[in-house]
Amino acid sequence: MASQRDYDLFVIGAGSGGVRAARVAAAHGAKVAIAEEHRIGGTCVIRGCVPKKLLVYGAHFAEDLEDARRFGWHVQDAKFDWPTLRDNVLAEVTRLSGLYTQTLDNNKVKIFTQRAVVTGAHSVRVGDREITSDVILIATGARPHVPSAPGCEYGITSNEAFHLEQLPRRMLISGGGYIANEFAGVFNELGVKVTLVNRSDVILRGYDAQIRDRLLQISMIKGIQFLFNSPIEKIVKEASGALTVHMPDGPVECDAVMFATGRVPNTDGLGLESAGVEIDSKGAVRVDDESRTTCPSIYAVGDVTNRVQLTPVAIREGQAFADTVFGNKPTKVDYNCIGSAVFSHPPLAGVGLTEGDARNKYGAVKVYTADFRPMKNVLAARNERALYKIVVDAASDRIVGAHMIGPDAPEILQVLAIAVKAGLRKSQLDEVVAIHPTMAEELVLLK
Repeated sequence: MASQRDYDLFVIGAGSGGVRAARVAAAHGAKVAIAEEHRIGGTCVIRGCVPKKLLVYGAHFAEDLEDARRFGWHVQDAKFDWPTLRDNVLAEVTRLSGLYTQTLDNNKVKIFTQRAVVTGAHSVRVGDREITSDVILIATGARPHVPSAPGCEYGITSNEAFHLEQLPRRMLISGGGYIANEFAGVFNELGVKVTLVNRSDVILRGYDAQIRDRLLQISMIKGIQFLFNSPIEKIVKEASGALTVHMPDGPVECDAVMFATGRVPNTDGLGLESAGVEIDSKGAVRVDDESRTTCPSIYAVGDVTNRVQLTPVAIREGQAFADTVFGNKPTKVDYNCIGSAVFSHPPLAGVGLTEGDARNKYGAVKVYTADFRPMKNVLAARNERALYKIVVDAASDRIVGAHMIGPDAPEILQVLAIAVKAGLRKSQLDEVVAIHPTMAEELVLLK
C-alpha cells in the first residue's frame, strides 16, 4: 500500500552523507526531500577538505618557486596575492555546490533551502510547514568547537579562514590535530608568522609517533613555533587591534587567533528529543550498526554520529543506509582499516595499526622503515627527509599498518591501503619489482 505521508525519505543536511543517501534512495524509487540551511555540499565541499586542499596547493608554490632556481629556472620577483587565491578557491567551491545541486535535481529530489527541525517520529517542520515522511535521516554534520575562555569570540575557526580579507602578519593557531597542522603549514608558507599552541604535549594523536615527530621537526625548521601544555586562559583585544593571548607560561601577541580544537556534532535545536532520539554526552546521535537511532523511523549518518569523522565514511554510511532501507540490499559499513591523511607541509598519511598499537595487539612485530631524501629535495638542496614505515605481525608476516610522511604521501598510501586491507604479507611486497626512479619504490625495497 502506498504511503499516506508526503515523502518516503526526508533528509536533514545536504553534505556528503546526506546527498549520497538522498540520491541513492531516489534511484531506488523512493520519493525524497532534503533540507539544507547553508549551502548544498556540506563541510567537505564548502568549508573543508576541498577548499583546504586547494589552499595547500597554492601554498606549496612558495617552496616550488624557491626550489626552481636549483633546476635552472629564474623566477624574477615572484610575489603572492592572497585575494586571487582566496577568490579562485571560493569560485571553485560555488561550482562544486552547483554540481551537487544538479545531482539532486537530476534524481528528482525535492530541495528545501532552509532549516528543518524534527517534530516527531515521522514529521519535520520546515519554515512554517509541517512535512511528514516514512523515514527521516539526520545528516547535519559537525561544526568547529570554540573554547569558552574570556575573549575567545575574537578568534576565528577553519570556517572563516577561507574568507579572510587579508592575511594577518602573526597568527596563533590553537589545537594539535590535522586542521591545526594543515592551516599552520598553509599560512606559514604564505608568509604569516605562525605559532601553534596545544593544551597537551602531542600533535596528531592517533597517528604513528615516529611520523608525527618527523612532522614536528620539519615544521619547526620551516619556522612554525610550537607551545605545548599551553591552554588558553583568556584573549584580550588591544587598542591597536592586536590580540594578546594569555597562557600559563606568559602572553603571546598576534593579529589573529584560529581555533582548531575539535568538532562538535550539530544536534542543538534539532528537535530530536520530540521523537525519542538519544544523544550521547558529546552531543552525537547514538546509532546501531545500520545507522538507526533509538527511534526506529529515524536514522543518522556522517559526523553527527561521531563515529569516524571523514567524508568518505559519511558517503559509505549514506550509501549503506539507502541500499539497506530502500534498495533491499542490506549493507553494513566496515570501519576496520580506514586510511587517512594530513595535508601538512610535507603531508603525511597512515592506515591500519600504528607501531605502538600493533605491539599491544600482537606482541611480536617487525617494523621496516625507509628514511631518505627525495631526489627532488636533493637537487633543490632542501634538507628534508621522507619517512616510510610498515608494521608487520611477526607470526603471520601480514602487513598490519603503513605510515608515511613526505611529498605525495597520501597519493602513495591510497594504493598501499589496499595491501593492508587485503591482508597481504610483507613477502608479497618484496616480490614486486620496483618502478625506478620513484619515491614509492622504497615500499617494495624495505629491509
